[in-house]
Amino acid sequence: MLDEVTRWFEENKRELPWRSTSPWGVMISEFMLQQTPVVRVLPKWNEWISRWPEPRALAESDKSEVIKAWGRLGYPRRALRLWEAAKVIASDFDNQVPRDVETLKALPGVGDYTAKAIATFAFGQSHNVMDINIRRVFARLIDGEQHPKQSADKRERQERPVFGPTWSAAVMELGALICTAKNPLCDLCPVATSCLWLRNGKPPSMQPRKAQAWAGTKRQCRGAILQRLRESDRPLRLEEFNWQEKSQLEVALAELIEEGFIQASNSRYSLAK
Repeated sequence: MLDEVTRWFEENKRELPWRSTSPWGVMISEFMLQQTPVVRVLPKWNEWISRWPEPRALAESDKSEVIKAWGRLGYPRRALRLWEAAKVIASDFDNQVPRDVETLKALPGVGDYTAKAIATFAFGQSHNVMDINIRRVFARLIDGEQHPKQSADKRERQERPVFGPTWSAAVMELGALICTAKNPLCDLCPVATSCLWLRNGKPPSMQPRKAQAWAGTKRQCRGAILQRLRESDRPLRLEEFNWQEKSQLEVALAELIEEGFIQASNSRYSLAK
């Protein structure tokens, strides 16, 4: 299985810039790729690594510039956590991304998965990287399940095969390009003959998969507020956000102020400095 997957990877992998970059470039990519597809991340990653090629450069930037630069990638907390992590790296680690998983996990915004991914792809270490694409490949190949559970359990973390960074990147790519969530290309899979799910006739998963609502949600409202402020060259009044449900708008504004994304002065709102 190892040889088949890594050979397929060498012949079919996408040329993604964070596969040949600095540890800082890998760290930026891992923050951006959380719940965001590669096609949306690529232009932003290129912009960020050009503008902030080292942690100190980002750390010295204004918060408002960081929020603007994040743009429409979504989940903007990631931008602030990356900015906060850059400050710690610049001040406490001589501007160098730490190599150790436990040290990485102490940085703002870095959980178990992100720490192991950085250690694996930036420093060549061997860790069980529980990316959703990797988890889906193993769920089908080993467990015979169409989809993995909502989150990785203890068994997954302890029992999945780990062979190093090339292996992790290869399985991740296989899940992204071939063993996809919908309409997997089983005829092109290098390990199709070993796949328990395929051998069992592709039974549907018992794991419920619910699509996240978006239209009219508070999350959409928050995104609309931030985008409106990114595009404006001046503070905005409440009515200038053009959101139909005033109570939802007020709640979203209050949350964004409390979380440090925006600030209010004289009943006008702007990105936090």
